Amino acid sequence: MISGTKRAVILIVEDDVLIRMDAAQMIAGGEFDVIEAANADEAIDILETRSDIAVVFTDIQMPGSMDGLKLAAAVRDRWPPIKIVATSGHVTIGHDDLPDGGRFLRKPYSPAEILNTLREVVAQ
Repeated sequence: MISGTKRAVILIVEDDVLIRMDAAQMIAGGEFDVIEAANADEAIDILETRSDIAVVFTDIQMPGSMDGLKLAAAVRDRWPPIKIVATSGHVTIGHDDLPDGGRFLRKPYSPAEILNTLREVVAQ
């Protein structure tokens, strides 16, 4: 990496702490900066205070006031430049369930899958 090059910031939203820690480690190892949130409400609080987030990487099934799909819709409405990558091991979603440019990854995902997907959406 060239010194001074800005790294894309990825907000990971995952209620399972072990999965979140594993994803954060994979993503940080791929030359991204990582911020973590345990649920959609925490993610919204972070998004309201930071203007440097490029991608929200969210689980779909989460406890709290909204799931990952509702979070994706809120991000699309309030922060349209932010890209969405949603993931789940239990549900499959259709193309129209995510904002334009959004991606879906089925759990379990490999480090290569997650990093390639994030690089593609950041480059869009």
